[in-house]
Amino acid sequence: MPGIGSMLEIGKKSLFANQAAIEVVGNNISNANTPGYSRQAVRLEDGNYINYAPGQLGTGVNAVEVIRYFDEFIEAQYLDKSSDQARWQTLYENLKNVEMVLNESSTDGVNSALAAFWADWQTLAANPEDTSARSALLGHAANLVSAVQSVQGDLQRLQDGADDVISAEVAEINKLLTGIAELNKQITVTEETGKNNANGLRDERTQLIRQLAEKMDINVIDNGLGNLTITTTAGHTLVDGPNAFRLAFEPPQTIANLQSGSTFNGAVAFNGESATEYTLKISDVSGSTIKYDVYIDGGKTLLAKDVTASEDGVLMPDGRGILKFKLGTGSVLQVGDTFQVLPNKSLFWYQTSSSKVNITPQVQSNGLDNERRLTGGTLAGYFQFRDASIGGYLEKLDAFAESLSWEVNRIHSQGTGLERFENVIGTFGVGDADSALGGAAGLVFGDKLAAGNLVISLYDTATGRIVESNPLDFDAAAGVQNFDPTRHMLEDVVAAVERTFTNSDGDLLISASSIDGHLQVTAADGYEFAFGSDSTGLLAALGINTFFEGANAGSLAINSTVRGNIAYINTGHVNGAGEMNEGDNTTAKAIAALQSASVPTRTQADGTTRQTLGEYYSTIVAKAGSDTQSAKFNYEYNEALATDLLARQEAVSGVNLDEEMTNLIKFQHAYTAAAKLITTAESMLQVLLGLKQ
Repeated sequence: MPGIGSMLEIGKKSLFANQAAIEVVGNNISNANTPGYSRQAVRLEDGNYINYAPGQLGTGVNAVEVIRYFDEFIEAQYLDKSSDQARWQTLYENLKNVEMVLNESSTDGVNSALAAFWADWQTLAANPEDTSARSALLGHAANLVSAVQSVQGDLQRLQDGADDVISAEVAEINKLLTGIAELNKQITVTEETGKNNANGLRDERTQLIRQLAEKMDINVIDNGLGNLTITTTAGHTLVDGPNAFRLAFEPPQTIANLQSGSTFNGAVAFNGESATEYTLKISDVSGSTIKYDVYIDGGKTLLAKDVTASEDGVLMPDGRGILKFKLGTGSVLQVGDTFQVLPNKSLFWYQTSSSKVNITPQVQSNGLDNERRLTGGTLAGYFQFRDASIGGYLEKLDAFAESLSWEVNRIHSQGTGLERFENVIGTFGVGDADSALGGAAGLVFGDKLAAGNLVISLYDTATGRIVESNPLDFDAAAGVQNFDPTRHMLEDVVAAVERTFTNSDGDLLISASSIDGHLQVTAADGYEFAFGSDSTGLLAALGINTFFEGANAGSLAINSTVRGNIAYINTGHVNGAGEMNEGDNTTAKAIAALQSASVPTRTQADGTTRQTLGEYYSTIVAKAGSDTQSAKFNYEYNEALATDLLARQEAVSGVNLDEEMTNLIKFQHAYTAAAKLITTAESMLQVLLGLKQ
C-alpha cells in the first residue's frame, strides 16, 4: 500500500540504482584507454504501478542489468575488412623484399651480366682464336650463371621463410580457437539473459576473434545465450560453442580420393619444385597400365591428357618435376578416381582426428581466389606470397634459364672449337630408356626435338685429315633413315651412331653407349670427331657439345667440358666438305645475334611468349614491381575501410570521457535527490509519530 513506507522504499531503490550507475560510470572512466573495452551502462526500468486514489502510483526504479554497447553488424564488416587488410599488408611487406632481390639498378644484376655475356661473343667472333677473349667469355658466363643462381637462391630462401612463418601462425590460430571455445563455455555458464551479462568475457572473446580475423577470413554466427559458431568463409567450422577444431600445416603429400570399390596400396610421389597443386584423374585402366589426366587449379584447368603412369617417373607436363606412380599389389582403380598431388607444405582443416580437408589458399590461373579455400588474413597473404608470387617468379626465372640454355646450346652444339673430341658424354639424360625421346622418356628438352638428322665428322688424329662425314642412319633399311622423336629411343641413337661409323671391315670407328640414361660417344684409337649440322635438336637435348648444362635457374651451369678446356668453346663450324677452317666465326656470330633475337619462352601462367632474353628477364623485374604496387594499393584501400569501420564501432562502444563526466554528475545529483527523498519521508514519519503526543 502506498504511504510513507513506500516512499522510503522508492528512495532506497533509487539510491541503489544510482549507486550502481555511478560504479559503472567509474568503471568506464578507468577503462577509457583499455584496448578492447566496450562501454557499459546500467539499464534502468521503472517499477510496478499500484492502483490507488487518485490513480496509479509508481514504486520507484529497478536497476535491471549492466549492458554492453557493441554493434554486431559493424563488427562483422570490420572483421571482413580486417582480414583483407592483413592479407594485402602481409603480401606487400614481403614483396618489398622481392624488389630488393630483383634490383637491377646495380652493375651486378642479371641483365648487366647477360649484356657482358653477349658482348664477349661479339668480341670472340672478331678473333675466334684469341684465348684471352675465350677466358673473358668463360668468366662472364660464370658471372651470369652466378647472378641467376643468386636470384634463384634468394627467392627460394624467401619462400622457405614463408613456410616457417606460416607454421607459427597456424600454431597461434589453434591457441586462439581453443581460447574462444573456452570463453564460449564460460559465458554460457555465467550469463543469465536479461539479468547477468558477462560483459568482460565478451570483450575478451571479441579481442580473440579480431586476432583470429587478422590471420584468416571468418564468419561469426551468434547462436544466442553467449554461444558463438565461427567458420571460415568457405564453411569449415572452426569453433562450435565449447568445441574447437584444429588446423595443421603438413609436409608435401598425395591424397587419394577413391570411388566405392576402388583400393590403392601403392604410392604417388612428386620429385621437383613446383608452387602448383596437381590433380590426377584416372582416365583409362587397362590391366596394369594406368593413364591419367593432369589438372591444376583444383581440377579446373586441364594440363595434359592420357599420361601413362610409370614407377620410374614421368616428367610433368609443365616440366616442374617427375611424378612416380607405383600401383602396388592388390590395387584396384577405376576411371574417375583422383589423386591430389601437393608438392609443398599445405594447410589442412581437421573435422575429426582422421578426416581432413585441404584449405590451402590458392590463387588460380585466372587470378581469382579459390573460394573453397581460405581467402583472407595473414595466412592467405603468406601463401599467396609463397605460391603465386615467389612461385610465379621462380617459374619465370626457370623459363629464362631454360631458354638461355636451349638457345645457346642449340647453336653451340652444331659448332666447333679449337679442338675435336675423342670422347664426350651428354649432360642431359632420360628417365625411361624404353620410351621415345620426344615422348615419355623424361628428357628435359624432349618437346623441342624434331624429325631430321645430324652430321658427325670423323678425323685422323695424327694428320687431322677428314676420314668421313656422315648423317646418322637411324634404321637398317636401305638408305639413310632420319630420326623420329615420336618413335626413336636413346638406344636407337646409340645404334645409329655405331651403324653409321662401322667401316667395311666391320671395325667400329665411333662407338656409343648409354650410361645411366646419358649418351656417351667415343672415337676409336687414332681418331677424333666433330659435330656438324643438326636439324633434330638431339645434340642440344642430350647435352652433347653444349656450352651450358642444366635446364632451370637452380641447375644452370657451364658445361664441365667447356669449363675445363676453353678450346671447346665453339666459334666455327664444320663446312660441307667436313673442314674446320681457321678463323671461322660462324657459331660465335650466331650466338652473339641471340642478344637481339626474339626467342620463345613458355610458362604455365603466361603460355608461350616471344621476346629477347634480356627483355624477358626485364618482364620478371617489372612483374615484381607491378605486384608490389598492386598489393600496396589493396592494402591501403582495405586499411582505410577497416579504419573507418573501427572508428564507427568505437563511436558506439568506445568510452567518451566528456559523456561519462556528464553521466557522473547526473547520477550524483540523482543519488543526492534520492537521499533527500529518504530524509523527507523520515521527517513526514516523525510528524505522524508526533501526533500521538
